[in-house]
Amino acid sequence: MASLRLSRRDFLKLSSLALGGLAFNPFPPPYDDYQAGQLLVGRVTVDQQAAIYEQPLFHSGVVRWTRQDELLNIYYRLTPVEGPPYNPIWYRVWGGYIHSGYLQLAKYRYNVPLEAAPETGQLAEVTVPYTQAYTYSQSNGWTPSYRLYYETTHWITDVVEGPDGQPWYRLTSELTDFLIYYVSAIHLRAIPDEEIAPISPDLPHNAKRIEVVLEKQYLTAFEQDQPIYRARVSTGLGNTDVPRGWRTPRGAFNITSKAPSKHMGGVQASGAPDEYILPGVPWTSFFIFESGVAFHGTFWHSNFGTPMSHGCINMSNQDARWLFRWVTPVYQLPIRERGDWDVRGYGTKVIIS
Repeated sequence: MASLRLSRRDFLKLSSLALGGLAFNPFPPPYDDYQAGQLLVGRVTVDQQAAIYEQPLFHSGVVRWTRQDELLNIYYRLTPVEGPPYNPIWYRVWGGYIHSGYLQLAKYRYNVPLEAAPETGQLAEVTVPYTQAYTYSQSNGWTPSYRLYYETTHWITDVVEGPDGQPWYRLTSELTDFLIYYVSAIHLRAIPDEEIAPISPDLPHNAKRIEVVLEKQYLTAFEQDQPIYRARVSTGLGNTDVPRGWRTPRGAFNITSKAPSKHMGGVQASGAPDEYILPGVPWTSFFIFESGVAFHGTFWHSNFGTPMSHGCINMSNQDARWLFRWVTPVYQLPIRERGDWDVRGYGTKVIIS
C-alpha cells in the first residue's frame, strides 16, 4: 500500500480541500441547507419494519413504510399516553410520526483529519449518520465494503490518499491485521484518552457490582452497596420461539475482558438465516467470553426496555461507554502496542436475575 501514503505537503493540501469543499462524500446529506453539527436526523435501522404513522399510535393509519438507512429529519420528540410503556418515545417527522425503537439519532460532524496515526493505533468514532468504507487492492482497486454507522468505534492505523484524492483512514479490525478497510477521514473523530479514562479505578475489587433484572430490563451499578448508575437495557429474546442461545443467562458472573471496539458476527455475508455483520461495536464488556455474551453499545435499534438481543445486553452507546470505563479490569492508557486493544482479567461481579 506504499502508493497510498501521503507526504506532509500533500496532507496539508488535501486536508484543507476536504474540509473546504467536501468534494467527495460517500453519503450526501438529505438536503442542501443543513448546518453541519446541528441537524438532528434519525437513521432507520431496519428494512420493512419501521412505518411513519398518521398519529403517534401503532394502530393509526400508515403514511408509508421506510427503508433501511433512510435519514429522517427530526422535528420534535413526544411521549403519548398510549406508549408503549417500555419505550414511549415517538418523533415527529415529515409526513407523520415514527416510533423511536428502530431509529438511531445522529448528527453531521466533520473533523480535521489526523496528520498521521500512531503505530499502536488510534481509537476513533464515526460522527456522521453513516459512511461507506472501502477495501483496496492493486488488482481490484477501490471496492465498497462495510457501511459504518454513527458512534461505532474503529482503530485508525494509517492516513492515506483515498479514491477522491483526499485524506482517508486505514482502519484495522481488532479481529485480525488482515481485515483492513478505508474510510473518509473527515467522518471519524479521534477519541482522546481522557474520554475513556477509568472511573473510580482505585476502589477495592469487591466494592463494585452490576445487577441486571431481566423482568424489568434495567441495569444498576453499585459501589459499596450504594446504587450509583442505572440504565435501561435490552437483553436476550427469551420466548420459546427463539434459539436457546439467544437468551441472556441468569446467574453470577464476572467481567472477563473489555474492548472499546469489537467486530461481532460474520466477516462476509453467506446468506444464512439471522446472519449479522457488525463491525465496530462500541464499548464491549464481556462476562461470558467463550460464548460472546457482553454489555455493549448498540447502533441497530433504540428499543431499550424490552428484550431485543441474541443474548448480549444491549445498551445505549453513552451508557455502554460509562460502564466500560467503570468496570474492571482497568483499561490501561495510553495504548503501548497493538496487543493492548483489549484487556482481560478477573473483573467486576455481574448478577443477572
